[in-house]
Amino acid sequence: MGSIFYDTANIQMDWLNAYNKDTMVEYLGIEFIELGDDYLKARMPVNGRTVQPLRMLNGGASLAMSECVGSMAANLVFDRSKYVALGLDLNGNHLRPVMEGSWVFAIAKPIHIGNTTQVWEIKIETEDGKLAHISRLTMAVKQR
Repeated sequence: MGSIFYDTANIQMDWLNAYNKDTMVEYLGIEFIELGDDYLKARMPVNGRTVQPLRMLNGGASLAMSECVGSMAANLVFDRSKYVALGLDLNGNHLRPVMEGSWVFAIAKPIHIGNTTQVWEIKIETEDGKLAHISRLTMAVKQR
């Protein structure tokens, strides 16, 4: 089938992580770690920046991670000099607690890639592969 992403030969994880310097991605400790034919994967520490007072992953951090990873994936689908994808809607379900001191992993996969909209599913899993959160992100595609 081939990759859904545009210009995959030039998409490197080092570049994605450097591109996000001085943004929420960097602040939360999100690190892009893998690009497949139909997904983008990142990890985030469950630490003082991402926990709530009970020392478990904050639901807002899960939503922020979903937005960051899904939005990045959406913008890798086309020539970024010609188009931009902007968030329209994000919703999510928190399914299990994740305690401080571990990592979570987000995988963004497309449900729909159209000319004017995209819909992405983002699953956040624990280190042992248990589903902790699931989000759906809708993006608007605009010409630059």
